[in-house]
Amino acid sequence: MHTNRRDLLLAGCCAASAPLLWGITTRLRAEQRDPPPETTTLRLAKSPSLCIAPVYVVRDLLNAEGFTNVIHVETGFVGNGSAQDKAIWRNSDVDFNLNFSGPLLLEIDRGLSTTVLAGVHVGCFELFAREGIRSVADLKGRTVGVQSLESPPHVFLSAMATLVGLDPAKDIEWVTSAKVKPIELFAEGKIDAFLGFPPEPQRLRAQNIGRVIVNSAQDRPWSQYFCCMLAGNREFVRRNPVATKRVVRAMLRATDLCVSEPTAVAQRMVDGGFAPRLDYAVQTLADVPYNRWREYDPEDTIRFYALRLREAGMIKSSPAKLIADGADWRFLNAVRRELGG
Repeated sequence: MHTNRRDLLLAGCCAASAPLLWGITTRLRAEQRDPPPETTTLRLAKSPSLCIAPVYVVRDLLNAEGFTNVIHVETGFVGNGSAQDKAIWRNSDVDFNLNFSGPLLLEIDRGLSTTVLAGVHVGCFELFAREGIRSVADLKGRTVGVQSLESPPHVFLSAMATLVGLDPAKDIEWVTSAKVKPIELFAEGKIDAFLGFPPEPQRLRAQNIGRVIVNSAQDRPWSQYFCCMLAGNREFVRRNPVATKRVVRAMLRATDLCVSEPTAVAQRMVDGGFAPRLDYAVQTLADVPYNRWREYDPEDTIRFYALRLREAGMIKSSPAKLIADGADWRFLNAVRRELGG
């Protein structure tokens, strides 16, 4: 009987021990030396992507950090430039979100209350295309499906297009649909390409639909920079520095658990209602590199994407201004010393 890697990982979920995974919180409570957090309530953005797994399994770690009321706020695609996203930060409905770095830079450039705090994981996007399309340059004049303009897939593919000399606003025909998801249009052969994030790539590969021409977890230069980064509401960060440090620490510990205990994390995601299918959750944790937050410099990511998005005409600020206006590495530097790296 043939057994593949996904089957083995999936089988491991059944044997994963939740007490083994979450028992670490007892030791963490004893380790904390910081003052108590200024608030015990946190609001975390929840989006459709499975790649932000640390957000979905961080609750116990946040409880250990002194947060007794952790709320996941349904936001759709945080950072897609919509009026809803502007309201999220302005009204403080969300204190922290984990999102692709590109939309975060758009927010900072437009003066929204966004502060980038840490890089969390490397690539999760995969670009699928029809036969005959072998590279990003081949997308000129082609139809590409995205959730909405300025959504994370649109911003990411715009950055990719500028790097190969395309004008994303003129050379690509963007297809958005309020009725049919872009992945369904691609699966039905109605568009030429589709940029997906977990669990979408896992589904397309499982169903043998299309071919991957860019995998941001593996292909340079995208694999050399953070994809999703942790951002906080600027006012929350300013008013609650102890709480902010504790959130950064908990989120990076949760990221480490995605590496050390992936099968248990996948099961916890399903049990918590954050993942619809266990096999897709397992495969996401196997596909996405969660093990590089100690190695990569988040400022490098901001500089890289800022240049690409300026070339695409999507932002006006320089990398230096974006870093000065919208990044705060104090908490990351302190946590790195504590956690190693």
